[in-house]
Amino acid sequence: MKRGKSRRLFKKKKSHSNQRLGCIIAIIVLIPICYGLYLYYQQYSVQHSSKPQIETSVSLPTPSGKDLEIPVSLIPRQEQIIRHKGYTVSYNKDLKIPNWVSYELTRQETKGKEKRGDNFIADPLVKGAIATNADYARSGYDKGHMAPAADMKWSPDVMKESFYFSNMCPQHPQLNRRGWKNLEEKIRDWAVADSAIIIICGPIIDKPSKTIGKNKVAVPERFFKVILSPFVKPVRGIGFLFNNRQAVEPLSTYAVSIDSIEQLTHMDFFSPLPDEIENAVEANADYYQWPR
Repeated sequence: MKRGKSRRLFKKKKSHSNQRLGCIIAIIVLIPICYGLYLYYQQYSVQHSSKPQIETSVSLPTPSGKDLEIPVSLIPRQEQIIRHKGYTVSYNKDLKIPNWVSYELTRQETKGKEKRGDNFIADPLVKGAIATNADYARSGYDKGHMAPAADMKWSPDVMKESFYFSNMCPQHPQLNRRGWKNLEEKIRDWAVADSAIIIICGPIIDKPSKTIGKNKVAVPERFFKVILSPFVKPVRGIGFLFNNRQAVEPLSTYAVSIDSIEQLTHMDFFSPLPDEIENAVEANADYYQWPR
């Protein structure tokens, strides 16, 4: 009896040992499988968390100030584009005045300390005829800055550039010293308030035009200025139109839409703007939407 009982106990123990061994082998096999699954899950999570998300709305790119400064001419015209440090000018050697002058004015630039110059000189980059001091002498017209010296106080070089004759037009004294000057001062206020603005200005010539001096410098009938504040929301824009005569009325009197200036000048302003923004901005002539 003892020998049979002993044999049965041995078989039972052997069966338990086989079960334990099977469990151990199963665990050994499962460990790398589970670890592999863990690594796969981790990699999957990282890849999908770093994957770009699809936006439900698209934000339109904002053109840079330099992109916005250059208008597109819609008709052929004589011009030489000159990019100075302080401004860009489209110079017309036939008229001896600019077609337009453009520049960006920033809040920081309005704080410049450079003293105003008074030395009107030829633009060294102009190819062809250009006005001189003698042309303006006793003409009854001021040498009217398009890019004003007071906007160029941030550098000695740009102050000097502002006195190039390529930046001048014959202007009625009571326009140059009153309405035009008042608008220049208001624009500096807007640059401070809005951080930066874009200005494009110039003459409007009706042919045949009056001329002054030996070089036959064309005298504009009117002047325009268009202004864009591109870095505020919503973007703002406005135009101003002056006859070349005394201008003493409030600035709001001279405010017009940029669209109307485009029709007079045959130029397309601020074309890099998205169409929906450009159309809205250029149709607006509300002077009172601007900082006071």
